[in-house]
Amino acid sequence: MKSAKLGKYISDVEVTNVSKHGFWLLIGDQEHYLSFEHFPWFQDAPIGKLLNVQLPQPHHLYWPDLDVDLAVESLWHPERFPLVSRLRPVRALRRRRQPMARPRASS
Repeated sequence: MKSAKLGKYISDVEVTNVSKHGFWLLIGDQEHYLSFEHFPWFQDAPIGKLLNVQLPQPHHLYWPDLDVDLAVESLWHPERFPLVSRLRPVRALRRRRQPMARPRASS
């Protein structure tokens, strides 16, 4: 009985490395770097959620724990996808203070 060759990947997609500036994604036999500058929704994601990536279709990446979808083509041809997410800080709603009703003086 012969064992299978060692070192062959069995996943269609996987995160191979993470740094403070971004992460590397292996799709088939091609590796792509996704910078947090251009893909900011991944920046504060826990590693476990970042690693949970799926390739439901050959052209579609999905991170179910983060609810993020990406077209694979956006990694190969970023010039065709010029829009970059711009996260806006959430501002707390400020309530205007209502003047308090003053108790009426009793006569």
